[in-house]
Amino acid sequence: MLNEKHIHLLVTANQISPRQIRNTLTLLTEGATIPFVSRYRKEATGGLDEVQIADLKEQHDKLVELSKRKETILKSIEEQEKLTDELRERIENSWDSTELEDIYLPYKPKKRTRAEIAREKGLEPLAKILMAQKTDDVSKSARPYINKEVETEDDALKGARDIIAEWVNESEAARNAVRAIFKREAKIASKLIKGKEEQAQNFRDYFDASEKLSRISSHRLLAMRRGESEGFLRVSISPDDEKCTERLLRIFQKSENESGQQVAEAVQDAYKRLLKPSIENEFASASKEKADTEAIRVFAENLRQLLLAPPLGQKRVMGIDPGYRTGCKVVCLDAQGNLLHNENIYPHPPHREHSQAKRKVQKMVEAYDIQAVAIGNGTASRETERFIQNIRYDRKVQVFVVSENGASVYSASDIARAEFPAYDVTVRGAVSIGRRLMDPLAELVKIDPKSIGVGQYQHDVDQAQLKKSLDQTVENAVNRVGVSLNTASKHLLTYVSGVGPQIAQNIVDYRAENGAFTNRNELMNVPKLGPKTFEQCAGFLRISDGENPLDNSAVHPESYGIVQHMAKDLGKNIEELIGDTTIRKQIDLTKYVTETVGMPTLNDILDELEKPGRDPRPPIKVFEFDPNVRDIRDLQEGMELPGIITNITNFGAFCDIGIKENGLIHISNLADRFVKNPSDVVSLHQHVKVRVLNVDLERKRIQLKLIE
Repeated sequence: MLNEKHIHLLVTANQISPRQIRNTLTLLTEGATIPFVSRYRKEATGGLDEVQIADLKEQHDKLVELSKRKETILKSIEEQEKLTDELRERIENSWDSTELEDIYLPYKPKKRTRAEIAREKGLEPLAKILMAQKTDDVSKSARPYINKEVETEDDALKGARDIIAEWVNESEAARNAVRAIFKREAKIASKLIKGKEEQAQNFRDYFDASEKLSRISSHRLLAMRRGESEGFLRVSISPDDEKCTERLLRIFQKSENESGQQVAEAVQDAYKRLLKPSIENEFASASKEKADTEAIRVFAENLRQLLLAPPLGQKRVMGIDPGYRTGCKVVCLDAQGNLLHNENIYPHPPHREHSQAKRKVQKMVEAYDIQAVAIGNGTASRETERFIQNIRYDRKVQVFVVSENGASVYSASDIARAEFPAYDVTVRGAVSIGRRLMDPLAELVKIDPKSIGVGQYQHDVDQAQLKKSLDQTVENAVNRVGVSLNTASKHLLTYVSGVGPQIAQNIVDYRAENGAFTNRNELMNVPKLGPKTFEQCAGFLRISDGENPLDNSAVHPESYGIVQHMAKDLGKNIEELIGDTTIRKQIDLTKYVTETVGMPTLNDILDELEKPGRDPRPPIKVFEFDPNVRDIRDLQEGMELPGIITNITNFGAFCDIGIKENGLIHISNLADRFVKNPSDVVSLHQHVKVRVLNVDLERKRIQLKLIE
């Protein structure tokens, strides 16, 4: 049952109607997936896309967790017999986690603090006397409290100040006052730990760095925190201490007499010993969370673009994992990505078997009807590309350089061993490179996204949040493209809406035992794939050359009746409806609107009939680097070079210009205007032209400017 208060809060935060939120959350709580809801339930959600739905789900999950926290707090205070009606109302009406914890702080069970020890010695009445700030003779006030445990007046006053310090720390007004100054003025600073100069060279930009916490970029904050975690830097967050203590004194010190001075001393102690460390931890956590969120957002967007990179399609491909001493591992794949042949060639130093390697490649191209060559972009990539391009073939052969990030991870994985138990890691890596060209999405789903090389500081951010975001990104990409039911691997099927690892394996097993699926309804024969799973997955699974042409489209089986109705009304069959634009133009969609099917679904159906099973990814393009640039030493300032965007961060984009080192196009050099987000200007794998601004040979850093 949805909480109506949660609905109200989500409406306010998102400016979305209560109906949209209620319907969307109901679908999700009933087990629907985000891709299914965004694609096939537009009438219910009001057309929310997968990003909006995911955000809504995350916000709702946080509200549910906050409600559980409130229950815990209320129970704890009630057990202490301190829960008043007013306090209950405050807690129930608070939807800010920081405020909630501030309310709870005075009642929160504590370890044996200095204040608690002072209370045990009976000094709380003295603390109240001092806090009233009416006495000008604190020695006289302290005298009655001297006993075996409190030996002197100073001991009594010190204990009383400890109690006052705790009151100050637990005061919402005090905490909010310090927070406000932190928020406006706090600086984050990093200092090199003495004796770590040599080991910490990667962090030398942060040996003595300081900037406002509110303005620091996520990558700089994460770099500081990494330097701290590796034991090279000391990082602190601090406001103007004097301003903080002055503000607290204005709140708590009401007199200049002796008791007022005791309070002032307690306030200063409270700030230094309790308040400042607590609020610093709070801001450190919040700023890290914010930096994590931004880094994960950039990583997820890069991953999305990589997964949706242009595919070559079902062509016969030669995959090459290039190398010098160990040679180039060459594999030949059929149009489905099956391994047909593998061998090594040694065209580069130290072997220099150029002629022999050339003849081998020519024979393989002819024997296995190769249409395209995929070359990994690692060691010896440029030399191998030139070698392959300079060979004369008996046909047109396209040559592509493919990112091999993560190929070595795949080749040593259980997945690769299961696919190729009789082959070593070099063969598996070359196969992965070849398959990436054919279909990047189908191959990359086999690799942990963190190993693909399109994020920064991925090991420093919240790992649970990162995994959740990247898994959702992969799921959205897979379902946006759609999956061939009869050729998809278990790993690709796993990400189909509603499927998961077990049912994916069952589909593969069923296919192996019974042959290719001929229609979507056959899915119901797969073990453990019931009506609910069928509803979630069927529209994303494609069957080419099946019994029903709609099975090769994104039209959901629940809507087949609508299409049949359209065809019948026009006196045509479904094949004619799909194949003839003039016939489709005669369809009056308003005739097919019902209580559950509206114009959004009908428009989607019509779009799909126009191009059933179309791939939303753009076509692939051949790219060539400048042949005169092979090494960083070949670069000169002012050079204009072709390049490929390989990674996007929130401070710019990295560009491959055909050498080992990628160049950085800083955000300020992406355009002759202000750029807030690099992804607004460039995309992953985009072909660009850049100008060399600076080359730092010592640090192997290249600064570039985007010129087109």
